[in-house]
Amino acid sequence: MTLRLWPRSLAARTALVLLVGLAVVQGAGLTIHALDRIDLLRLEQARGLAFRVMAIYRTVEATAPDERARELRELPHAPGLHAALAETPPLAPLPPAPFWVQRLLRVNLNLEPLPPRLRPRRVEILGSLARRRVVLGLLLPDGAWLNVTADVPPLRPWRSPAFLWAFALMTAAAAALSLWAVRRLTAPVRTLAQAAEALGRDVNAPPLPETGPLEVATAAAAFNTMAARIRRFVQDRTDLLTAIGHDLRTPITRLKLRAEFVEDEEQRRKILVDLEELEAMVAATLAFGRDARDGEPVVALDLAELLRTVLDEAADARPEAAERLAYEGPAHLILRARTLGLKRAFANLVSNAVAYGGAARLRLIPPGPDRAAPGGMITVEIEDDGPGIPPEQLALVFEPFHRGEPSRNRETGGVGLGLPIARNILRAHGGDVVLANHPAGGVKATVHLPA
Repeated sequence: MTLRLWPRSLAARTALVLLVGLAVVQGAGLTIHALDRIDLLRLEQARGLAFRVMAIYRTVEATAPDERARELRELPHAPGLHAALAETPPLAPLPPAPFWVQRLLRVNLNLEPLPPRLRPRRVEILGSLARRRVVLGLLLPDGAWLNVTADVPPLRPWRSPAFLWAFALMTAAAAALSLWAVRRLTAPVRTLAQAAEALGRDVNAPPLPETGPLEVATAAAAFNTMAARIRRFVQDRTDLLTAIGHDLRTPITRLKLRAEFVEDEEQRRKILVDLEELEAMVAATLAFGRDARDGEPVVALDLAELLRTVLDEAADARPEAAERLAYEGPAHLILRARTLGLKRAFANLVSNAVAYGGAARLRLIPPGPDRAAPGGMITVEIEDDGPGIPPEQLALVFEPFHRGEPSRNRETGGVGLGLPIARNILRAHGGDVVLANHPAGGVKATVHLPA
């Protein structure tokens, strides 16, 4: 349950922590405010009750004893206040009032202006906060008791609606400011993630701007340095491979010329076949290096049209397999990619399917919740009718210069660079290709490309 409630993104986690902290601080602030307001309200209640009681006491004490009862009945009393004369102190079924209630009332009973002979000889205070009632008994100088019963209204620290509206508005403003600050602070992280994704698609992606706060600029500079080192490493490896392939062409040509002087016809034929195969490997290596070096721009292309073109060219190259080439999918699907690179990748996959499986059925699946393709990805499936690939070699076929077993028509095969080149091109576009044996026979190549 905790893992479900804890968000995954850094921005959401930071916002959640800030909002929870804001709620705790605001709650603590409200509690402190409420306690202070309750103390003020209690002091106000005590002062008001003490003032009214002393007003009644002065009036009764200044009145002749035989006129006090009538005067007391004619006095206007506040709501919830009742005063009566008695010969005994208050005997209401109430316990003595709490200490802090007695203290507030005794402090606010302003007895200083009265001469000592007119002051109450004794003061009894009973009360119960549960019953919200207080009873004060004041002993008059002549021995009579003035008992005053008062109802205590409940304390309401939130009586002001303006305060609650102002507090809610302040809280909302603080929450909005926190969310805005979190988005601003985590924006460099999103930019760094996007730059890493772009670098995965294109090693020559533009560098990050080294601006902003010190930490952001430092991270951007480190990322740009890393990207430059990766580009240099890839370029050095590609240049080395291309240089080796280029330098091998001259000795291969010399060997082919010298092979012509071999008198044994059978040996000459075998030597020339091996040299032609080696020359094909060198040509493929040079093509691989050329593709890695070319900076073809990314443009909008129609993927469906490109796939149909690849099938048409495969049918022209192998007329005997034209009837086993098929396309299924939408008539048009726009995608931003490198046209020549993507065409070569699919041409290699289709060529392998036709050469080793005798067929190539393409199925284009656009992204969408109601289709088999993952969200935000385009899927292209290429199926053939061949004998399949041994499970232990499904991953090895993407190794450079690896060729399938002899049962995969070795005599018609290439040099083992078609699938590695196709995978490198697709990965440079942010996608990938996976091979799997189809349950009904043959191999299915599944290509994923970002929409």
